[in-house]
Amino acid sequence: MNTIWVLLISVSVIFSIVNGKLEEFTKSIFDAAKSAVEISLFLLGIIALWLGITKIIEDSGLIHRFSKFFKPLISRLFKNIPEDHPSITSITLNFLANIFGIGNAATPLGIKAMQDLQSLNNNSETITFEMMLFIVVNTASIQFIPFTVIGILSDFGSKNPTVVVLPIILATVLSAIFAVINLHLFRKLYK
Repeated sequence: MNTIWVLLISVSVIFSIVNGKLEEFTKSIFDAAKSAVEISLFLLGIIALWLGITKIIEDSGLIHRFSKFFKPLISRLFKNIPEDHPSITSITLNFLANIFGIGNAATPLGIKAMQDLQSLNNNSETITFEMMLFIVVNTASIQFIPFTVIGILSDFGSKNPTVVVLPIILATVLSAIFAVINLHLFRKLYK
């Protein structure tokens, strides 16, 4: 990957010299670096906020209520997970973070869910169907309120940053449904 980046940068520098646009190229590099830092700090604030809220929800015991609310759905989706296994709570937290569009905050929660699911796995060299299912649903990332996208759009001056909500709901729900169906089909075909 480093070779690809060096190659891309080298080709860009060569083309900017050949076309006499080295000054514009240099300016765009610094503008992009500044923009990347600003966006990173903005996203860091959102992630810190939601991880803090997640910790409060977990410490207050609300997560157990959320788990009970989502338990029928998760138990139906993940049939081989025992009823009171900690992975249900981890999966619930991860799904909630994705539903609210804070995928970056969902990453550590997803890692915790995979660790909990790994505790049910007898063979550490392979993954279970529940682990595959979790990866597929987590990757589809069903979102109802994409806070991160709305925040970025409003930060960049969008007049209507919430216009993306309906397309994001449709795209993520449909992609999750098709992904789960495909996973079940491949499981039947390659058993």
